[in-house]
Amino acid sequence: MANIDASATELQERVVTINRVSKTVKGGRIYKFAALVVVGDGNGTVGFGIGKSGEVPDAIRKGIEDAKKNLIKVSLKGTTIPHEIIGKFGAGVVLLKPAAPGTGVIAGGPVRAVVETVGIKDIRSKALRSNNPCNVVRATIDGLSKLRDINEVSEVRGKSAKEILG
Repeated sequence: MANIDASATELQERVVTINRVSKTVKGGRIYKFAALVVVGDGNGTVGFGIGKSGEVPDAIRKGIEDAKKNLIKVSLKGTTIPHEIIGKFGAGVVLLKPAAPGTGVIAGGPVRAVVETVGIKDIRSKALRSNNPCNVVRATIDGLSKLRDINEVSEVRGKSAKEILG
């Protein structure tokens, strides 16, 4: 995962989920909020973060700060992805498939948030196994980070792009 400078570009933020978490102490329960936030520049850069605080806006702000520290660059092919891929994290498994122009984003909540902030306009996806938003977001980021375009593949194989495409 290559880290990208967050200050160089204008990032759009998307709150995926806000979860109320509690801690039981002698006097009762203490409630806090955990916010899962995805940030991206809409041009192939994306990151996610989790922030916890007693107040929702503070949790979101902390999540955005955390997300800006974990940015990755994604290989895109026009408005879609170069090839089909399965991303995995824990029990979360996400299938990502390229789609023809005009298809739109066919994806569930957490996957849609990640894909739209990256800047992908046409994609089909399916979240398999876990539907826990944190694991689904991490699995989606894992899948996107493993994508390789034709230039990267040709470099690894020591061939030209035309030889690989046939």
